Amino acid sequence: MASVEALILPGSNVVVNEIRSIYNGYSGCVQRISGDRAAVLFEGGNWDKLVTIPLKHLLLA
Repeated sequence: MASVEALILPGSNVVVNEIRSIYNGYSGCVQRISGDRAAVLFEGGNWDKLVTIPLKHLLLA
């Protein structure tokens, strides 16, 4: 039986899986998707950051 790849949709919690990214290992929430990129909101302590990351570098948390 073939495995079904999970879809990343707005509202999904994701983890960045790109060794060259400064956000590698960070988890965030997908805000919107455009083409092959997702805008991911990272929240931590006293800061919030919205970063656009290619979908191929994200894993569902």
